Amino acid sequence: MFPKLPLFPEEASTLAGRVDALYFFLVGVAGFFAVLIALLVIVFAVRFRRRSESDVPRPIHGSLALELTWTIIPFALAMVMFFWGAQVYLAIARPPDNAEPVYVVGKQWMWKIQHLEGRREINELHIPVNRPVKLIMTSEDVIHSFFVPAFRVKQDVLPNRYTTLWFQATKTGTYHLFCAEYCGTEHSGMIGHIVVQDPAEYEAWLGGASVTASLATAGENLFQQLGCITCHRGDTGARGPALDKLWGTTVSLQGGGTAVVDEAYVRESILNPQAKIVAGFQPIMPTFKGLVNEEGLLQLIAYIKTLTEQPGEAGAPAAPKG
Repeated sequence: MFPKLPLFPEEASTLAGRVDALYFFLVGVAGFFAVLIALLVIVFAVRFRRRSESDVPRPIHGSLALELTWTIIPFALAMVMFFWGAQVYLAIARPPDNAEPVYVVGKQWMWKIQHLEGRREINELHIPVNRPVKLIMTSEDVIHSFFVPAFRVKQDVLPNRYTTLWFQATKTGTYHLFCAEYCGTEHSGMIGHIVVQDPAEYEAWLGGASVTASLATAGENLFQQLGCITCHRGDTGARGPALDKLWGTTVSLQGGGTAVVDEAYVRESILNPQAKIVAGFQPIMPTFKGLVNEEGLLQLIAYIKTLTEQPGEAGAPAAPKG
């Protein structure tokens, strides 16, 4: 006996049902019209065939009702598809504010994952059930694509920028993780698993023995090692802008314009500091390209976030959340 293979992956996230409903609607509409048109072609070919050489068809004067019918119905169906698809897209594209952040780095040919609490994983991601999770992702080399069929989510992972993906698992268990973008000779081996656990089990795993320091603590250590504190001291004589309470704000730039302080802005400021210079400061910051890898950048970003979440005393960086 051959094993029974499911026609579709299991629905295991809050988004899966919405994606499937839209998909089946689109397939149903396409199938209905494909069958209808095929039948009409056959019926018309038989009924209105030319029966003799002298058979001349009667002139057609048209029908306003028929023209309106085959214009309004397809238009209405197209609008239903558009607005329904837009709602699903916006639901996928907008993570909830309380989503738990997890950092992902794609690399030929593996997924490297860091949790804020310090746990690291390769080709495996542990998450709690019934809690939204937001992935902040980048690539060290080529374009990858983070794809979890059971959650009905997929997002390209690009070099030199960050993309995000969120989901909320509804069932405990282990689910397949794939790279859905051809990324080299061993692309087919770039696979992994999403392990969905009960909250208590997940918290126990998160605080396991392998945790040495939180992501923010590692970022603080790197911040000190690179000498960033020399310029970003937070006092009036500092040569760089103060970083406490900076995350999420909008800064004014030299030459006009503004920028929102987020993951992309901080990453660019570390690797290409001359791209966007904060008004009132000189372009003296050196680039750290080649000195800090993608995981180090994520650690620095996590640390800078904590400076806003838990500001420290004037003139010194805040103590990160541990």
